Amino acid sequence: MAEIVMPRLTDSMEEGVILSWLKQDGDEVAVGDELVEIETDKASMVYESDLAGTLEILVGEGETRPIGEPIANVGGGAPADGGSSGRTSPGVPDEPPSTDTSETGETTPAKLESEEDTSDDKRVKASPLARRIAADKGVDLSGISGSGPGGRIIKVDVESASPGEKASEKAVEGGKGSPEIVELSRTQQLIARRMAESKATIPHFYLRTVIDMDRAVEVRAAFKQNAAEGESVPSLNDFVVKAAAIALRKHPRANAAFRDERFELYPNINVGIAVAAEGALIVPVVTAADEKTLAEIGAESRRLAERVRSGEITPPELSGGTFTVSNLGMFGVTGFDAVINPGQAGILSIGEVARRPVVTDEGIGSAHLMEATLACDHRILYGADGAEFLATFKANLEEPGLLA
Repeated sequence: MAEIVMPRLTDSMEEGVILSWLKQDGDEVAVGDELVEIETDKASMVYESDLAGTLEILVGEGETRPIGEPIANVGGGAPADGGSSGRTSPGVPDEPPSTDTSETGETTPAKLESEEDTSDDKRVKASPLARRIAADKGVDLSGISGSGPGGRIIKVDVESASPGEKASEKAVEGGKGSPEIVELSRTQQLIARRMAESKATIPHFYLRTVIDMDRAVEVRAAFKQNAAEGESVPSLNDFVVKAAAIALRKHPRANAAFRDERFELYPNINVGIAVAAEGALIVPVVTAADEKTLAEIGAESRRLAERVRSGEITPPELSGGTFTVSNLGMFGVTGFDAVINPGQAGILSIGEVARRPVVTDEGIGSAHLMEATLACDHRILYGADGAEFLATFKANLEEPGLLA
């Protein structure tokens, strides 16, 4: 039998979660068949089989495995001794564990009953996934009748049960009322973990500037006036992406990362654009942004945003980012501090473009102003480095002729 291992679906992926198997244990699979849905650090992806034969599932739904670890075998059939790939679990005799596919939507490698059902207070017969769901929902397994083989409690049994009252819930009922518990999706869990990792391991500091966007607004108006009917016009965020890309070319330490006590300076300038999806924030990447025109950046940004919202985004479109731009100006936000994506040196937070009063040599006037905040990884970008990058970025936008 040949192994299928946890694939590397994005450049920053270190482990993946098996969301669902699209084939059942024992099914015949062909090269190119959609095999398994995997959640990475960026999004959920469907992995297609690069092998043909009979499928033997090794890792169940909901399980996490590092890159390169086997998740399934594919071959012409199990060997005569019933083994799969010569691997045995520590402390378990040569007899390999069987694979349990008794639950709808759940495929988990079964443990020996002595391991799973009779250890300490876990004498209730239940699958590992059912136990995890029960713990999350606060469900007492001893009060559930299992519908699996031999009365085993499976996922569907727990999901249909009413959650028990947890002590923490009781404690807040008096003052706050009984809370509604909302479970995080796998993507939300990954985002939470990555952002917590970033704030815990990356020493952030922030630099702010206010940019006069009058000329950028004028140039965009000229684009719009000269555009053919139905032709797309670059948005002000496309101006921001282009201005950032040119600044990254001039300040290579901003287009880099701190890894293993050294700097990694990236030769390509690939700008990630944060896109709000349903219940998550996804960052597709505009590759070679410094080499693209404003019109090309605009077209690519719209295409990527549409693919994120439709759920059609692919691993290559989410990979290779060297810097990120996050814009909340469309929501009326004047400014904010974003969290750096691990593996990058900084992230730009962009606020709304709004006409505000300004003091000039002629007196009080008005201008289209925009606040920009640069979050820096202090291990690679020092104060002067970040300030110089931000000054170049500002100059690029205040004179858009520099964006050519």
